[in-house]
Amino acid sequence: MRDVLASAPVVASLASALEGARDGGPEAPTRAGPVLLAPCDLHALRACGVTFVASMLERVIEEQAQGDAAAADEIRRALEAELGGLLSGVRPGTPAAERARAVLVERGLWSQYLEVGIGPDAEVFNKAQPLAAVGTGARVGILEASSWNNPEPEMVLVLSPGGAIVGATLGNDVNLRDFEGRSALLLGRAKDNNASCAVGPFIRLLDADFDLDAVRCAVIEIRIEGADGFVTEARYGVDQISRDLPDLAAQAMGPHHQYPDGALLFLGTAFAPTQDRGTPGRGFTHAVGDVVRIASPRLGALVNRVAHCHAIPPWTFGPGALMRNLARRGLLADRT
Repeated sequence: MRDVLASAPVVASLASALEGARDGGPEAPTRAGPVLLAPCDLHALRACGVTFVASMLERVIEEQAQGDAAAADEIRRALEAELGGLLSGVRPGTPAAERARAVLVERGLWSQYLEVGIGPDAEVFNKAQPLAAVGTGARVGILEASSWNNPEPEMVLVLSPGGAIVGATLGNDVNLRDFEGRSALLLGRAKDNNASCAVGPFIRLLDADFDLDAVRCAVIEIRIEGADGFVTEARYGVDQISRDLPDLAAQAMGPHHQYPDGALLFLGTAFAPTQDRGTPGRGFTHAVGDVVRIASPRLGALVNRVAHCHAIPPWTFGPGALMRNLARRGLLADRT
């Protein structure tokens, strides 16, 4: 996939690339049923955060609640009244954003999350290591120690080694809200865990029938079904995003930061579930066995079941295993 997506133009070279492919592939751990691998291999797995007003508010709520879901509901009502109208429609890095910042500072409401939400610099972080993503049908992981967590259904851009946007797919940026809420320095702990990054079901390449404007106008739907009978669903449009897609791609990859095998870039989400599950006032959190379906009409559906990270087979097929696998199949000869 790295070689296919690095080609220019990608669509024109796809047929010949597939024609020359050989049978065989990485060994997968034994699973209860068939799954699709994530449709990426050596690509860096990066993510943007706080790119939608709804998620921006929820991050401020997490921060003020210090990861305590029970305290979040009251804080949410207060902050939505204070910030909702002020932040609606503000484009990051603009004079209007700077005026909003001044008002928020004056009111004592400024936050590190608002800095990346409406300031000039986006939040861009490493979601997982190359080869660590799981695909549709696989289990996704949460830590057993987490009591407040949720899926994050997102549009994912596919970037070439040169930083060009060449395709799109769907992703689940599984997040532990209690960990990140206690401290933003726990972001890595909240985000990068075994099977906490899901991508799929396929990569759709940009072409005349699916261009960047189609990605901008896409609608993402999510449905969560629990073994306990709990169901919640929502949908949002990518056009609600506060920063344009090429801007996010340029902030993640460019002259300042290269990824020679390309990258997948999660764009953030407007989904922030607040529906109570169980105790009133504690909002939503995952339960083991939840089935998460993230879908978009032109990108299919990414479906995963939730489990504790330690109960999912560990990630063992890293770059070293890949090199050994390619060597055994005689595929390491230089073909440039």
